Amino acid sequence: MKNNTIASTAASSSSSSNSGTKQCAIVTGATSGIGAAIARALAAQGFALFLVGRREAAGQALVDALRAEGAVVTFYAVDLSDKAAPEAIIEAAIAAFGRVDVLINNAGLLSRGSAEETSDVEWDQVMDVNLGSVFRLSRAVIPLFRAQSGGVIVNIASDWALVGAKGAVAYAVSKAAVAQLTRCMALDHAHEGIRINAVCPGDTDTPMLAAGVNGDERIATLAEYGASIPMGRVGTTEDIARVAAFLVSDAAGYMTGTLIPVDGGATAG
Repeated sequence: MKNNTIASTAASSSSSSNSGTKQCAIVTGATSGIGAAIARALAAQGFALFLVGRREAAGQALVDALRAEGAVVTFYAVDLSDKAAPEAIIEAAIAAFGRVDVLINNAGLLSRGSAEETSDVEWDQVMDVNLGSVFRLSRAVIPLFRAQSGGVIVNIASDWALVGAKGAVAYAVSKAAVAQLTRCMALDHAHEGIRINAVCPGDTDTPMLAAGVNGDERIATLAEYGASIPMGRVGTTEDIARVAAFLVSDAAGYMTGTLIPVDGGATAG
C-alpha cells in the first residue's frame, strides 16, 4: 500500500496547531483490538496520537471517535512490510505534531501451524511484520529520541515469547525475537535516556483471537480459552492497554529492558 495520510491536510494541520506542547505517541496496528485500546489509554493521558495501520476506513472511524472525545489525533495508512515505511512514518508524525516521544510497536500477524505446516512465504511474512517492522521502526526513531535526550518504546510481544507454544511456530518465534530485541536495544540505549520495554499479552479478546467465530460460538470459545487460565478468563484489550500506558508514564521511569506478562497467570507455572 502506498504511504498516505488518511485525515485531510486541513484536519492534520488543525491537529498540529491544537497539539501545543503535547507529547506525541505513534501507535502501530491501531485500527482495532489492543492497538485501539492503547490509543484510547494514551489519549486519556493527554498524548497527541499518530495512529498507523493498513485499514483506512477503520482508522478514520477511530480518529473520528477519539476527536469527538477531545483527543488530538491523526491516522496514517501504510503497509509496514514496506521497507521505506519507518522513515515515512517518522517524517509524517513530525510534520503533524512537531515531535515524537513514544513509539508503540503493536502491529502483528497471527499464524498457526507447526514448522512442517508453515510455508516459507508464511514464515517470511510473519517474521517481517512481527519482528522486522519493530526493528525498522525502532531503528528509525532512535536518532530522534537521542537528539531530544529521551523517548520511550513499548513493544507488544506475547506470553508465547516467554514459553513454548504448540501449533504456532512462526508467531511464537517472532515474538520471542521481539523480546530479545527489546532487551538488547534497552541495553544499547539506556545511557541516552531511551527506555524500551515489552508487554507480553496472553489470550486476549481481540478480533485476532478466535478469528471467524461469532455470536454465542465466540462467547463459548473465549470461555473455553479462559478456563485454562488461572484467573479464569481471557484478557481484555484494556488490560493490556493499561500496562502499556504505565510503561509510557513517568511512574515507570526506572524501567527498561523488562518483559511484562499480562496473561492472568498463564505463564506463572
